[in-house]
Amino acid sequence: MVSSSSLSWSNFSIPFIQQRVKVEQLSNPDLILRCQEGHQPDRAAFSELLRRHQSYVDKILYNLAPDWQDRGDISQEVWIRVYKKINSLQDPTKFKGWLSRITTNLFYDQLRKKKRFATPLSLDASITTEDNELKWEIASDLPLPDENLTTVEFYDQLKQAIADLPDTFRITIVLREIQGLSYEEIAEITQVSLGTVKSRIARARNRLQLLLQPYLDNHHN
Repeated sequence: MVSSSSLSWSNFSIPFIQQRVKVEQLSNPDLILRCQEGHQPDRAAFSELLRRHQSYVDKILYNLAPDWQDRGDISQEVWIRVYKKINSLQDPTKFKGWLSRITTNLFYDQLRKKKRFATPLSLDASITTEDNELKWEIASDLPLPDENLTTVEFYDQLKQAIADLPDTFRITIVLREIQGLSYEEIAEITQVSLGTVKSRIARARNRLQLLLQPYLDNHHN
C-alpha cells in the first residue's frame, strides 16, 4: 500500500477553503496557468494542484523505494520545488511528466546522500541478445478465465517481485516500465552509460520473469 506523505495544505499556509469550489472546476492545464499568473503561485490553485497529484508522487516514491520510511520528507520537498519552479514549465499539458522528473531527481539526490547507490549486484541473468534488450511479455501469458481477478492478483505478484529486486535494478525498471522514461533520460538521471541502462533493464526483466514463472505456471494448470 502506498505510504501517504501526510502533507496537508497547512504545510504551505494556504487559506484556500473559500476559493476551493472555483479552482476545483478548472482543468489541470488551466489550474497550472493560474498558478503561473503572478510572481508566486496562486495559493488556492496550488493547493488544488497538490491535492490532485499527491497520490501520483506517493506512488512514484513507493515504487522507487518501498522500504524507505522517509518518503514523506521527499514528497514535501517535491512540492516545495514545484512551488518555486512552476513558472518555468512552458507547456502546462506536460505537468505530469515534469512532476515525475522532479520527483525522480529529488529521490536520486536523497539516494546519493544515503550512499546506497553502489556497484550493481549481479542478477545471474544470461542475456545474449544483440542490443541487451528483451521484450517484456509477462502480461500476455496470463490465463484468460477470470481475467479481472487474475489481473489484480498478477499485478500484486508483479509489484512484490519488483520490490524484491536489488535497488539498482528496481529503480531502473521502475523508471522505464512505470514512469515510461527513455533510455537516454534514465542514463542522465542515474549518471551511467546507455549500455549500462539497457543491461540493467534486460537483467531486471529476466529476473522478474523468473520470479513470476511459478505463479504463471500455477494459473495455467
